[in-house]
Amino acid sequence: MLILFITIPLVELYLLAVVGSRVGLLPTIMLVILTGAWGAYLAKSQGYSILARIQAETAAGRVPTAELIDGLLVLIGGIVLLTPGLLTDLAGFCLMIPGFRAIIRERVKKKFAAQVGHFQMPTPGGMGARPQDTPNRPKDDDVIDV
Repeated sequence: MLILFITIPLVELYLLAVVGSRVGLLPTIMLVILTGAWGAYLAKSQGYSILARIQAETAAGRVPTAELIDGLLVLIGGIVLLTPGLLTDLAGFCLMIPGFRAIIRERVKKKFAAQVGHFQMPTPGGMGARPQDTPNRPKDDDVIDV
């Protein structure tokens, strides 16, 4: 993971230098600024769309799993789009495309399901009280649930 934090900025600088040498300094700077602004707009509009879908799913009584993952991917895409660079902009714009996002979402769900599948609860004797461990108390028959 550390190697990514080193290599990605170096690749970005190289790409910006190549583009700058071919089209000039000012157009390259404008390209970086425009992609950042357009990315912020896309992230905002996609975010509002996903928020509306989350609200619709919860109003229907369903857990908005796919929508929450989409929201996370749009957030990551927006952050990456605000980062100056051409390679990161490409990755960020890909995360703004719903079809591409669906592919990534399914991979994230499978990876999460695999990790949760290996999760085990502590054995008896672990933390927390269990119903059989509570002392015997007389039942309170005076309470009426309505």
